[in-house]
Formats: sequence, structure tokens, C-alpha cells
Amino acid sequence: MDIAIVGGGIIGICAAAYLAEAGRDVTIFDRTGICEETSSGNAAAFAFSDVLPLAHKGMIRQLPKWLADPLGPLSIPPAYLPKLLPWLIRFWRAGAPEKYEASLAAQASMMKLAEAEWMGLLDRSGARRMLREDGSLELYESEAEFKASLPDWAARKRFDIGFSHVEGDALAALQPGLSPRFVKGTFVPGWKTVADPKLLGKAVWAYAETKGARFEKARIDHVEASQHGATLTLADGTTRQARHLVIAAGAWSHQLARDLGDRIPLETERGYNTTLPNSAFDVKRMLIFSGHGFVITPLETGLRVGGAVELGGIKRPPNYNRSKALLRKAQNFLPGLDPSGGREWMGFRPSLPDSLPVIGRARQGDSIVYAFGHGHLGLTQAAATARLIRDLVLGQNTALDLSAFSPNRFR
Repeated sequence: MDIAIVGGGIIGICAAAYLAEAGRDVTIFDRTGICEETSSGNAAAFAFSDVLPLAHKGMIRQLPKWLADPLGPLSIPPAYLPKLLPWLIRFWRAGAPEKYEASLAAQASMMKLAEAEWMGLLDRSGARRMLREDGSLELYESEAEFKASLPDWAARKRFDIGFSHVEGDALAALQPGLSPRFVKGTFVPGWKTVADPKLLGKAVWAYAETKGARFEKARIDHVEASQHGATLTLADGTTRQARHLVIAAGAWSHQLARDLGDRIPLETERGYNTTLPNSAFDVKRMLIFSGHGFVITPLETGLRVGGAVELGGIKRPPNYNRSKALLRKAQNFLPGLDPSGGREWMGFRPSLPDSLPVIGRARQGDSIVYAFGHGHLGLTQAAATARLIRDLVLGQNTALDLSAFSPNRFR
């Protein structure tokens, strides 16, 4: 093969589209299908204004309070803590003040590229109709919570991200029916969402297929560099040869990177949601409850209530009590919300300690490139990542300086 991509999520789909547009022969391998796992159930946000790495968004400060609640915004199963500890230490270090400016600048440059590339890809693939430009509304339950958010908004303002703080009638107009417990909000008019993330992924893939991209349903158990590219070993023991290999397998990517001598500290944020019927409540735009770690998004296919973080790896069974806890909070925050008829879901967010993805070449060969670790921002940054992967595979100058995203930064 010319180019093999491991991973049929939104990153792999977009990479396939960009490479196929360039006239390359592309095959995606995935164990289940195109956009069938984590990329199918996210919150549907193009979060281009979300430039602050998690380690800098007050998470460290709130860790003790959140961890005290087993169904709160962040949960770590006690038995998993010893395995997780090295990642947590790296996460804590990533929040150091001296790393703030570099991380912020890298994320902001990635977001600027992401917005431009997504708008172009939506037009070329005929998926622009799926874009919703209603903005987002972040909500605060106290004056103290609002004031604590102001430094983060000041940081966003430096990168020309528009927003306005609202209260009273202005807040009620943006979202009628809110609980009176919310005293203020911040409206971000440039925030965008999509009609449904799974449908968008399928639409981009359909476009990639028109350019010649192909799909093979298979689990890749092992990869290695070869003289002329890479060798992929499938679960059935057969092998495939490729001149170029892109690893975009989400939460499983670091296992394949280890085959190539790269030890990348990827951890899995298990996210939960419930998608209710559209009739559950008239939500006007994405609502963000940052103090509780979840959002509510109106989709074409329902009302999605989801978020929170469970750092528990990829082997533990889902704990859907977390979905139910989010739904109970949503009922308190939107009196009159009908919680019946929902579909529960859990997905794996592949996250790195500094909240930046890995985009770059493997240690063992220039023909193998990585594209994973986007955390909460996989959908948002997929088109930008695809542009960068195309640049690398074609041997062109990349649209961004990739040093901040290097696979070698964790050595």
C-alpha cells in the first residue's frame, strides 16, 4: 500500500481525506468501522476558543474537592491510582507557570489553523450544512466562581477571542428556563457545534471515498518499521506492507508507538453522556457548566448531556452511574428537563499531560507519523491535524512549527 492509517475516528478520517485529495492511495484500518467509537459520541463542539491547556484551567486547584466526590467531575478508581501516578505528576508539572506561555501559544496557533482548515473541509466535502454557529454559554453559580474565571478570559482576549459577560435579562434571553442559581454567564459568539459528530465523520469519509480512500475492518496488533516503510500485523496474523503509516488510533495509539521504541505518556479520560430526545428541553446553544465538568449540546439527533472525567484506563467496565449523576445535575440546572428516553454512552479520550497532541515522526522511521492524544479536542483539531499529517507525508513544510507537538518532548 501507499499509505495506511490505523484508526477510523475523526483524526484518521480527516487525514485520509486530505491525503486522498493530494492524489495518494489511502487505506484506513479500524477494528469496528468509520466513526463508530469515541468520535461518535462526543459533545459535538468546534471549541476553537478553548486555548487553555487543562493543567492551566484551575483543575489542579479543584482536584481535592472533585476527587472527594466519586461521581463528581473527576474520578480515579483507587485501584488504578498507582498506575496513573506518573501521568498525574507530569500533569502537575505541565501546570507550572514557566510553561504557561509556550503551551498557550501552541494551543492558540493550533486552534487558528483548525478553524481555517475545518471551514475549508466542510465546504469541499459538502458538509457545511451540518455546522451550527449559535455560540456557547458558560454559567456561574456565584460571584466568586465568575471572578475566578476572569484571568482565563483575559488570556483568551489576547488571542482575539470574542466574548461577553452577561447577567439578568441578558442571561435569561440567551437560555430561557435556567435555574435562578446561575447568577452570571459568559457568551462566546464564535463557538461552533455540529449537527451530530458521528454523522459529520461519516460525511467526511464519504467525501474521502470519492477521492479513492478505502477502509479495511481489522484490528492492528503490531507495527514495525521496515526497509521500505512499515509492516502492520493484523489480529488474524496476516501482515500488510505500507510505504507510509499514520497512527491515529486514539487511546490505543501509545501501544503501537511502543512497538516503534517511543514511550508516550498517554492516559485515557473516560467520558460519559446521555443523549435525550430533542423534546427533553429547548436548549438554544451549548451550555457549559465548568464548575461541574459537563456540557449540554442540542444536536440534530437529540440533546446530549455529557462530560466529566474518569481516569481509569481502557479495560475497566463503564460506570454508568456517572451518566446518571450528570443527568440529575442537568435536571437541577434546567427545571422542567425531561430525563426519560435517554441513551447512555461512554468513550475514551486519549490525553497527554500537557493537553497538546502528538503530531510528528516516529523515532524508527521518517515514513511513520503519529497523530493522537487530542483529549477533549479531537473533533476540534482534526482538520488541522490532517493538514499537518499531509504536509509531513508529502515532505512539505508544515503549516505550524511542530516542536510543541513532538513525540520526543516527553523523554
